[in-house]
Amino acid sequence: MFEGFDTRDVATSGARIHLRIGGSGPPVLLLHGYPQTHVIWHKMAPRLAERFTVVAADLRGYGDSEKPDPGDYSKRAMARDQVEAMAALGFTRFAVVGHDRGARVVHRMCLDHPDVVTRAAVLDICPTATMYAATDKAFATAYYHWFFLIQPFDLPERLIGAAPDYYLGRTLGAWSRTRDVFTDAALAEYQRCFKKPETIHATCEDYRAAAGIDLEHDAADADKRITCPLLVLWGTKGVVGRMFDPIAAWREKAVDVRGQAIDCGHFIPEERPDETLEAVRTFLES
Repeated sequence: MFEGFDTRDVATSGARIHLRIGGSGPPVLLLHGYPQTHVIWHKMAPRLAERFTVVAADLRGYGDSEKPDPGDYSKRAMARDQVEAMAALGFTRFAVVGHDRGARVVHRMCLDHPDVVTRAAVLDICPTATMYAATDKAFATAYYHWFFLIQPFDLPERLIGAAPDYYLGRTLGAWSRTRDVFTDAALAEYQRCFKKPETIHATCEDYRAAAGIDLEHDAADADKRITCPLLVLWGTKGVVGRMFDPIAAWREKAVDVRGQAIDCGHFIPEERPDETLEAVRTFLES
């Protein structure tokens, strides 16, 4: 995976960030979600690197990035990590594409660092506050993990840690809608990273922050809008596509929104890499 990419660990003011970098051209940062790592981009990144300098990074708390404990897992802190890591690589302005938790980091990055982000794409999410505000039985059933992972330490950590491979496999299988979508190499990496107790704890802290400090930050910035062009992609067979109108939701948060549905489940970059690559590349080059 990631043939032709270099692997680096970059120290920032908040956490050491693990990443891969390859290609040439305008810089693009790729951010993953739960319960994965930067490896989610392995089907897309080499081809995207034909036209761009691609940086695929692990969020703090995930993969091989540092997992501060105690630590700040607000999306503000996680966005700052990535902005500082990109600056250390020589990129003070760049485009960013995020999936799932990474897309929530992208949202905060656009608000906190508008002079840094040139273009942004969010994959298979609506704004955090929007989704929490719409909670009902159907949403709580489909997104049970939002309410399970925020329980006080160490309830979710202990339960997940008792069978991490089982929990990971059930999660990946339940959220995808494409058979045999995860390659053996990618799945092995997800298993290697996720089963570590420090990863399980840090990822719970990510969700706890989303239900606490992140909502406070969102409320304080309720009138702020993303000013750069924003691409929104979502899976037609996933929860976001079934329960929300992603374009309408993001038009309440950004001034320039465009996007489309992709015929798949939640893991868009792995389930439909060709269609996702085409949509992202067209957006970045427009």
